[in-house]
Amino acid sequence: MSNHSPNAGRSLLYLVIAGAAWGTAGAAASLLFLASDLGPLSLSFWRCAGGLVVLLGVLAVRGRRRADDGRPRPSKASLIGTGLLFTLFQAAYFAAVRETGLAVGTVVTLGAGPVLIALGARYWMGERLGRGGLAAVCGALAGLAVLVLGSGGGEVRPLGVGWALLSAAGYASMTLRARWLGQRGASGDPLVTTAWSVAVGAVALLPLAWAEGLLPHTAEPGRVLWLLVYVALVPTALAYVLYFTGAAAVRAATVSVIMLIEPVSAAAIAVLVLGERLTGAVVLGTVLLLTAVGALIAAESRRPAAGPGPVAAGPAAVRERPQSAVM
Repeated sequence: MSNHSPNAGRSLLYLVIAGAAWGTAGAAASLLFLASDLGPLSLSFWRCAGGLVVLLGVLAVRGRRRADDGRPRPSKASLIGTGLLFTLFQAAYFAAVRETGLAVGTVVTLGAGPVLIALGARYWMGERLGRGGLAAVCGALAGLAVLVLGSGGGEVRPLGVGWALLSAAGYASMTLRARWLGQRGASGDPLVTTAWSVAVGAVALLPLAWAEGLLPHTAEPGRVLWLLVYVALVPTALAYVLYFTGAAAVRAATVSVIMLIEPVSAAAIAVLVLGERLTGAVVLGTVLLLTAVGALIAAESRRPAAGPGPVAAGPAAVRERPQSAVM
C-alpha cells in the first residue's frame, strides 16, 4: 500500500485549476471596465451575488447531503468567520490597487501572503517547509516580482501598501483556517463553505458598491451581462469550491505558492487574448514561478498521508506532536 496521500494529486489539481481560473478574472474585469462604468467594488459585489445564485442553484439540484459521516462540521459562526476573511481579502486588495496601483498592490498582497502563511503554518500547525521548500517560496516570490513589476511597476504609497498587507493577512488567515479545519476533518462541504463566503461578501460589499454605483451604464448590455455571468461562474463559484477543497488537504504554505499560478494565467491571457506585448520580464517571471510551483507540487505528492483527527490547538500542541515531512 502506498505511503503517499491518496487525495494529494486530486487536491493539487484542484488548486492549480482554481489559480488558473482566478487569473481569468483580471481579464474579464478589464473588459468589463472598458465596456461600462462599473467600479471595482461594484464588480466585487456582483461577483459575490452572482456566485451565490450559482451555488444555491447547485445545492438545490444536488439536494441534501447523505447521512452525516460522524465528523464535526463547521458551525454557522465558523462559516461566517470564513466569509468575513474572504471579504477582507477582496475589499482590501481593491483598496490597495486604488491607492498604489495594480502592480505594487498585487506584488505586496500576493508576495506577503505566502510569507504570512508559512510563518502561521509553522507556528500553529507544525508544518515545516525545510530548505527546499524555503528555496521554492523565495523563487516563487522572485518570479512574482519580476512578472508583475518587470514591465513598468507603479508608485509605492504607504497607505496602499498598508491595504495590501491587510489583504494578505485576510488571505493568509483564510488559507490557514481552511487547512486547520481540514486537519481536524471539520472542513465541511466546500459548496456550503463557498456559498456562505460569497453570501457574507455580498452583504458586506453592498453598501460600498451602492455608494460607488451599483448598476453599470453601458452601450453593450449583452456583453456586460455575459462577462458578469462568467466572473460569477468560473473565477468565483467554481474556483473557490476547488480552492476550499484543495486547501483542506494540502500544506498551507504549498497552497499559497500554487495559487501564484493566478498572475501567470493572467499574464498568458493578456498576451494571447488581449494582445499585450510578450516581454522578457513576463517570460522570466513565468519560468521562475512555474518552476517553484512544480517543485512544491512534486514534494507535496510525495508527502506521507496524514489522516484528519482531533489535534490540540496552539503552539504547545505543535511542539508535542511529530513534525510534517520536510521537503
